[in-house]
Amino acid sequence: MTSESHWPKHIFLVAPGSVSRHHKPTRENMGSKAFNLLRMANIGLPVPPALVIGTHYTPSPDECMLPVFAVGLPALQEAAGLVWGDVRKPLIVSVRSGAPVSMPGMMETLLNVGLCDETLPGLLRQTGNPRLVWDAYRRLVASYGEVVAGLPGALFEKEIERATQGRDERQLDFSELRDLTRLFLSIYQQNAGSAFPQDVNAQLTGAIRAVFSSWQADKAQAYRRLNHIDAGMGTAVAIQSMVFGNAGGHSGAGVGFTRDPTTGERRLWVDFLANAQGEDVVSGRRNAHGHEALASVAPVAWRKLEESVAALEREFTDMQDFEFTVQDGALHMLQTRTGKRTPLAAARIAIDLMDEGLIDAATALGRTQGLQEEDIGTVRLAALDSSQPGSQPVARATPACPGVVSGEIALDGERAASRAGEGITPVLVRQDAETSDIVALESAAGLLTQRGARTSHAAVVARQLGKVCLVGCEELQIDLAARTVRLGERVLHEGDVITLDGNDGAIYVGAVAAVMVPDEALRERLRALQASAPAVRRGKHGT
Repeated sequence: MTSESHWPKHIFLVAPGSVSRHHKPTRENMGSKAFNLLRMANIGLPVPPALVIGTHYTPSPDECMLPVFAVGLPALQEAAGLVWGDVRKPLIVSVRSGAPVSMPGMMETLLNVGLCDETLPGLLRQTGNPRLVWDAYRRLVASYGEVVAGLPGALFEKEIERATQGRDERQLDFSELRDLTRLFLSIYQQNAGSAFPQDVNAQLTGAIRAVFSSWQADKAQAYRRLNHIDAGMGTAVAIQSMVFGNAGGHSGAGVGFTRDPTTGERRLWVDFLANAQGEDVVSGRRNAHGHEALASVAPVAWRKLEESVAALEREFTDMQDFEFTVQDGALHMLQTRTGKRTPLAAARIAIDLMDEGLIDAATALGRTQGLQEEDIGTVRLAALDSSQPGSQPVARATPACPGVVSGEIALDGERAASRAGEGITPVLVRQDAETSDIVALESAAGLLTQRGARTSHAAVVARQLGKVCLVGCEELQIDLAARTVRLGERVLHEGDVITLDGNDGAIYVGAVAAVMVPDEALRERLRALQASAPAVRRGKHGT
């Protein structure tokens, strides 16, 4: 074991008892995601062990390789009880980004790193699950091709569509996944000009470099510009022991909020996808289900999650946005961060947390500073005359951010920006809720997608920007060549006006009037809090 005095200064281990090795871990030097992982591990939550490469290495990632491979990986192997590159008990990892400030979905993540032809039989022996192994391998080849080799994701998505022929890809058996993996390996070699790396050290090196490089990705830079984030802070990279949500019927992946981020109500708000990995939920390319699916698939894990989120709020004293995986019925917590929320939710959560004794009045005042009474309510549809054309919705989707917006259909960011520049309100209509649309979201007043979950990264960003957002509209079909969309039985052209109701998920053709419905009870609670400000300040300063 490496002694504390020889432990690298800018490398951190997240595992029971690991804190003694660290050189003053902070949110700034190990990133918010990893720092929160450390806090979760320290309060006893089920966190897979992780090795963290500090933000110090962002300008020069190659400088981290020697301490990572010489010191960090051996410590991670010891914590995980697995061996990197071993043919019998291989350690398989995820490689994730994590800046000191939350930037949801703006940087890259790679899962299943360490799988190759040589380690695959070892993972099969560990799990006894050939479907899991081949599913993880094909995912790695595709994501590595896209993120590290720079190949278009459509190369692999097209082959998935061909293999599934309309089925859910989770219905593919191990032999179909094995064939798909071999096809992916061939596609990778043909398009990258070299074979997929079978050397696990080369795999990990490429993954680390790619995640650090994603700090300068266009969408990351756009997000920092929109949110006034200093580019000089850099990002950390976490190498975390994999847990597999794609392990079968009692497994899955999910994202949730400890309270409703749209209204602030004290209830778990969870998206869950059985027999899937985390990227399926947050990428915006898949639809997901609510907590009922988790409670049905893995009731013990659901009860453990309820206990864990209560512990999260006690530790972090705020509403949390968390990610988790269930493998064979066992819960694993992968990250937590302060959750993005609407102004209405911000007021309710701050006041409720104060009433529950988790924060004091001064903190509640700070969290509601800048909120106006007119923010405390919900924009809803005005009363509709059912006899009038356009009074009935043409389709429905899953609400991800409340409110009502009417605007012209825009099928890409260029169109959205152009129309917004002309003073016209655009509504961005896309197949997937992807964070690459961050600039387009800035121009648009709303987002409607065919696929995606309400906790996907793009939906989280839309909520933060105050955009009405509907995701997972199964009745939506987009024809980019013709610049048209089909909503149920209606075919509309780009530039036609639609209305999104982010409260109940309804979509209407044409503009529909909306009104602000105030939450008078919450407004009164906010007035009382703000009225107490002088006394709170006197008490805080002892005068």
